[in-house]
Parts: sequence; structure tokens; C-alpha cells
Amino acid sequence: MIVNMEFQAFEPTIFQFLEELADNNNRPWFQENKWRYDQEVFEPAMAFIRAFRPRLAELSPFFVASDRRVGGSLMRVYRDTRFFKGEPYKTNVGIQFRHEMGRDVHAPGFYVHIAPDECFLAMGVWRPDPASLLAIREAIVEKPDRWRRAVRERKFRDQFELVGDSLKTPPRGFPVDHPLVEDLKRTDLVGYCDLTEKAVLSRRFLDRVATAFDASRPFVRFLCEALKLPF
Repeated sequence: MIVNMEFQAFEPTIFQFLEELADNNNRPWFQENKWRYDQEVFEPAMAFIRAFRPRLAELSPFFVASDRRVGGSLMRVYRDTRFFKGEPYKTNVGIQFRHEMGRDVHAPGFYVHIAPDECFLAMGVWRPDPASLLAIREAIVEKPDRWRRAVRERKFRDQFELVGDSLKTPPRGFPVDHPLVEDLKRTDLVGYCDLTEKAVLSRRFLDRVATAFDASRPFVRFLCEALKLPF
């Protein structure tokens, strides 16, 4: 039985379990160790989500921190085996705080990634559909100064870099010599911040995440407004 716990900090056992899962990524091992997953990964992650809820509300009231077991902010541990043959389980913790109007991982959101080989924070829009991507590009062209402030202010740049896929050539319908052409070529609009394992295990992790996400507010606000979503 899982009892709702109060979040203080992540324990080293979260990394230990994920490392062991990577070495034993099969159903028999996971079923035998499911109680450990619940105690060492699932419930601490859910406690973090609950603890971060008021911090998220301060950033924007339109993003959701949900501790629902299915369909909430904690992404499923089960992989889609159509694409990952022989590896039925994810070996990371993925927590996404999506916009309330978003239905999937492609919606604007804030993201926390915890894994033995990589920990990071991210926010923005990952692989938007063509209509959404066009709307963002048009907003960049129409409001270039606001876009520059959103992604080039020191507060943002000190913590984040824009990452993701880009076209090799400028998108059709946009000037090839536009001063923001490199941003117009992006097919992902994602800010990325690398984290250390020590930072994740710190008792100040909630503060660390809140401070970082606060620095990205102009960027996320720009994307939401481009997509006609409230912020």
C-alpha cells in the first residue's frame, strides 16, 4: 500500500533503482521489484509534484501539477514496445507540467528529467504540430523584439540554452535573410538546463526548479500567446 508522503528531498535510492532497472530491463525483474519502484521512485516523484503545485501556480495558474496515478504529471514508466523492442521500461523519471489546454507532451509545458546518466530541466514546446509551429514562427516575425528579450535576456541565458531539431534551410514562406532565421528554422522550441545529481538530491531542489522556471517565464509566455493560450 502506498501512502502519500510529504516531499523533503529525493533520496539516492531513486538513482540506484533506475541504474538497476537499466541492467535488468525485463518484466520478471520489474514485477519482483515493483514494490521498490513504488517506494523509491513513484511515491517520491508524486510527492515532488504535490509539493511543487503551489510554486507552479505562482509561475502561471494555467499549468497543471497533477498527482493522478494515470494521466497526471508523472510520465509512465512503461515504454511503447512498438518502438523499444526488448526494453519495456523507461530508465528515467519524467515529470511534465503541461498547460491546462494541452492534451499531450507536445503542448507547452515545464519538464523535469531525472536519470543516472542525465538530469535536466526543460520548458517550451517539443515537436509542435505544423499549425502550431507556423503560429510561433509568425509571432517571432511579428514581434522580434519580444522574442529576443524572451530568449536572450541574461536571466534566461544564464540558465538555459535553446535546443532541439531545426530545418537545414529556412521554412517556406519566410525570408531567407531574416535576422532571426536560425530561430525560424527551429522545429522544437525548447529551453534546456543541465542539472547535477547533487542538485537533484539537494533539500533545496524545489527552490532550484522554481527559480529556473521563473527565469523562463517570458519565453513560455511568448509561446503561449503565439498559440492563443492564456498565461
